[in-house]
Amino acid sequence: MDIPNIKRILMVRTDRIGDVVLSTPAITAMRKAFPGSYIAVMVSPQTKEIIKGNPYVNEIIVYDKALKHKGIFGTLNLSNWLKSKKFDIAFILHSTVRVSLLCFLSGIPRRIGYARGKMDFFLTDKMEYKKSLGEKHESEYTLDILRHAGISAEMSPLVMPVSAENENKIDEILRDNGLKDRKIVVLSPGASDRSRMWPPENFAKAGDILVEKFGVCIVLISGREEVKVGEKVKGLMRNKPIFLCGNTSLGELAALLKKTLLLISNDSGPVHVACAVGTPVISIFSRNKKGINPERWKPLGEKTAVLHKKVGCTECLAHDCKKAFLCLRSVSVEEVAQKAVELLKLTP
Repeated sequence: MDIPNIKRILMVRTDRIGDVVLSTPAITAMRKAFPGSYIAVMVSPQTKEIIKGNPYVNEIIVYDKALKHKGIFGTLNLSNWLKSKKFDIAFILHSTVRVSLLCFLSGIPRRIGYARGKMDFFLTDKMEYKKSLGEKHESEYTLDILRHAGISAEMSPLVMPVSAENENKIDEILRDNGLKDRKIVVLSPGASDRSRMWPPENFAKAGDILVEKFGVCIVLISGREEVKVGEKVKGLMRNKPIFLCGNTSLGELAALLKKTLLLISNDSGPVHVACAVGTPVISIFSRNKKGINPERWKPLGEKTAVLHKKVGCTECLAHDCKKAFLCLRSVSVEEVAQKAVELLKLTP
């Protein structure tokens, strides 16, 4: 790569919360390699708050494929606008047909990403896709895209700035619920599908143990799609938690987790948000399958714990599991509570 001539850089990651958070070390590495260049990051509407305030980013571009940029005309409108930005290179951190086509139509001369078998000819640099093997962490797979271009990309801490506005909003919520200056543990019982969800009754039992033995306050969170799961946990608890399921923006979630002693969660986006703001995490993994294993998706932080049981499955059937999700049920409430004690050095 002719580094002196790279002045305008586009980085693209339009998938989910955790994926975008785990791409922030690549943004840091890019700024270190190109201190004077213009760096834009393209994300989905759902994840723009992760990048907002990042000191290494000059511009956030929102790709709204469901509404504003839907269909061929929306794609063409966005590509024409991107063409006016005159990017020298695009680093496509998660290759999709739409994103690769978009960068091609935008006239970006060099387009680097993983070849995934669909429309790979839109990429100028096609990297062999090995993520499904789960041989390294997702953050390292992302950094490899930069390394392919000759950039010395090293791992660095996750980045998700918390705004004063979001901190004030969370302070107000905590104060209104009598939690100001109290010890808070957050439970996140939701996930993208049920094959990744530790039983709600276990979340409830773990929450009650922490309340009754250590005097913490429990806050329940979830996305809007998993509110019913949160309601079930709330209904099963003896000590009623503060219920914020579906009621916080992503920025407010980061502010809440920043003020939290611990997050207990399934393998999902909030785990990585917590790590980015320095909060200890217990992450409960389910399926024993390469590519979705802890080796690829474990939390990155100083105080983290992963609970993952192998229960003899030769093939993971995901939501069609014939063992009633034994891998999840094998993680006991007592194990989770003990990990919390170890991480936080809690005393009764």
